[in-house]
Amino acid sequence: MAKQRIEMREALRQAIDEEMTRDETVFVMGEEVAEYNGAYKVTKGLLDKWGSKRIVDTPISELGFTGLAIGAAMTGLRPIVEFMSFNFSFVAIDQIISNAMKMYYMSGGRYRVPIVFRGPNGAAAQVSSQHSHCVEALYANLPGVIVIAPSNPYDAKGLFKSAIRNNNPVIFLESELDYGFQEEIPTEEYLVPIGKAKIVREGKDVTIVSHSHMMRHAMEATEKLAQKGIRAELIDLRTIKPLDTATVAQSVRKTHFCVLVEEGHIFAGISAEVGFQIQQHCFDFLDAPVARVCQMETPMPYSKNLERETLPTPDKIVQAALHTIGA
Repeated sequence: MAKQRIEMREALRQAIDEEMTRDETVFVMGEEVAEYNGAYKVTKGLLDKWGSKRIVDTPISELGFTGLAIGAAMTGLRPIVEFMSFNFSFVAIDQIISNAMKMYYMSGGRYRVPIVFRGPNGAAAQVSSQHSHCVEALYANLPGVIVIAPSNPYDAKGLFKSAIRNNNPVIFLESELDYGFQEEIPTEEYLVPIGKAKIVREGKDVTIVSHSHMMRHAMEATEKLAQKGIRAELIDLRTIKPLDTATVAQSVRKTHFCVLVEEGHIFAGISAEVGFQIQQHCFDFLDAPVARVCQMETPMPYSKNLERETLPTPDKIVQAALHTIGA
């Protein structure tokens, strides 16, 4: 199979382009997606190829253009809505929660809402407290939506294509720090199934579970643990909701120890739900409490040193793993 080495942003762009070619109902809208090629250049060149009817620049009015896109989805189109930052989705959150997520239920199945809300999520490099929110726990708390958070170009492209084809609203979360991450992926078309986690590295001593940008830190942590003779099994959730509990549980039953890593805050976060699922399905197999490595309970500081102190790091993951297994 032929391969190409591309950045995450290019993998996402290819997914959009391929799906727009396959399905004429797919279109993109958001702030600066057209003339400016997207804030992070994910939509670079698409205006020239597809024109302004399918690559649509919007005013700075998230509530308005989100409502417009939901209406378009209800009447037969498949919009991709780019939020320049998922922090800005809060301006449109009533449309997302009250309409996009609920319309299929409230209409008795008469209206589907096939729409993807995508954009950068979480911390970047010194963007401070109002631009560093991790939103997956907020959106995953409510029924009627799929939440996806890929960590690499291969999964980003395959999951994005699956998201565009899905008949439900999808929250598609990308880390701003990952847009330049490169990986070899197939040149041929492929899909990645929604709701299936991936075992990135097999091991027998402890299970480490993470997603999105934190997978970089988790991978580095597994390498450091390997130098100490500890073989960690690393799982990338990929999809937050629906959650692949079975893959996580199978691993924990094998290793008997688990460390959960997420960029979001520790209270009521994704790791809290994953930890409960492990307790429910694997209680008799656990030899120690599940450990969590998360962002501290504080707004994100601007200072680079304090930002590093607030977020999970490979060393924090290693320490949590060693403490959990009693090494």
